[in-house]
Amino acid sequence: MIEVERLTRRYGDFVAINDVSFRVEKGEVLGFLGPNGAGKSTTMRILSGCIGATSGRALIGGKDVLDDPQGVKRRIGYLPEVPPVYGSMAVADYVAFAAQIKGVSDVAGAVDKALARVGLDGVRDRIIENLSKGYRQRVGLAQALVHDPEVLILDEPTSGLDPAQRREIRDLLRELAGGHRTVILSTHVLSEIEAVCERVVIINQGRVVASDSIAHLSAAAQQVRLHLARPDEALAAELRALSGVSAVEVGPEGRWRVAAGPEHREQIAAAAVRCGLLELTPEQGLEEAYLRLTHRGAA
Repeated sequence: MIEVERLTRRYGDFVAINDVSFRVEKGEVLGFLGPNGAGKSTTMRILSGCIGATSGRALIGGKDVLDDPQGVKRRIGYLPEVPPVYGSMAVADYVAFAAQIKGVSDVAGAVDKALARVGLDGVRDRIIENLSKGYRQRVGLAQALVHDPEVLILDEPTSGLDPAQRREIRDLLRELAGGHRTVILSTHVLSEIEAVCERVVIINQGRVVASDSIAHLSAAAQQVRLHLARPDEALAAELRALSGVSAVEVGPEGRWRVAAGPEHREQIAAAAVRCGLLELTPEQGLEEAYLRLTHRGAA
């Protein structure tokens, strides 16, 4: 459904994204993950037809975003990080306005369906600027859904929300993820990705550094955290020699990390006892994979 081939976008000497490629299959929910400034929004803006690429191409449903922008925009719903709402309009009037722009034939029916889908029936006559930020975000989702698009492109949909509002939007995204739509969810919030996605693309400094299932990335990032009373280099060498141990990170104050799966914990513990093992804690999950692939947040 979505094919991104070697996209590059430059602003003068600054390269926002560099040789970005990935695919999203029909009906798939893809998490597009990366630190702030990694190039997520630039990629989403290219996919939605808001800006062009310096080189490379993006296809949605076989249509090139650059060659047929109107054809692509009819097939997608786009929610940028700042929802494109007019604060002085009533909720229903604004969503109707969006429906008319998008060429919807039954505007009233489409508005009713979109408002019900995102839980805005009770505030349809309220002025948008008087709503909470969470509800304004829902209005942005309503305009993205009002023409029943095949593809949803959501850029940081919970940005700036409090924990309760984020949970509401996350629950809504989980509902939207089911069914026939293809969804790209761009964010740096790992819990949102884990809640609604099965596969992620991780971008860092404008380049794709991983494209895989969450389960596989999480399994590959399994670690054991050790706290040792009497650490020494001999133990580090012994652990590195163990079958199944891929790395040993020696930290300060006897706090080490050992990259190994759960089947090797007993061996690690047995070796570490002579150095005064105070704690052994297994770690795994998307967070560890993300930190490793983005160099723990460092450039």
